[in-house]
Amino acid sequence: MIIEIDQSDDVPIYEQLRRQIIAAIANDELLPGDKLPSVRSLAVDLGVNLHTVNKAYALLRDDGYLNMRRGSGAVVADRRAEESHDSTAVDDARWPVMHEELRRIILEYKARGGTVESFLAAVHRQCASIYGPQNPDRNEERRSDNDIPPRRSS
Repeated sequence: MIIEIDQSDDVPIYEQLRRQIIAAIANDELLPGDKLPSVRSLAVDLGVNLHTVNKAYALLRDDGYLNMRRGSGAVVADRRAEESHDSTAVDDARWPVMHEELRRIILEYKARGGTVESFLAAVHRQCASIYGPQNPDRNEERRSDNDIPPRRSS
């Protein structure tokens, strides 16, 4: 896994790091039990403050992506084992921040003139790019990635 930090991005560095680690877990680049670099080591490698990496790791721990043990560092949590005991692994009670973020994205899409249909089509395309195509017959129905109508100039 290669982590790339964009110092000029408006997204805080700890959030860039958090998102990239989540993507690596989702794409099986990081597997349950894999050890992450120490906070100090990763901070030095990325050229960022130690507290920045510590904050990203703490958020990932709080969200259940990492297990942190003093002396052994950060380890990718076995979420699949957790989910087998709880069929509602992603629900409103456990993931309110995720649902609020999704709501914000939908509102922004709607505010720019996007329709429910075009939003759902974009979601299906993104899911297919992450999970793989679930229904190949629908591929020919898909539109371009630019489903949001252009802004009208006055």
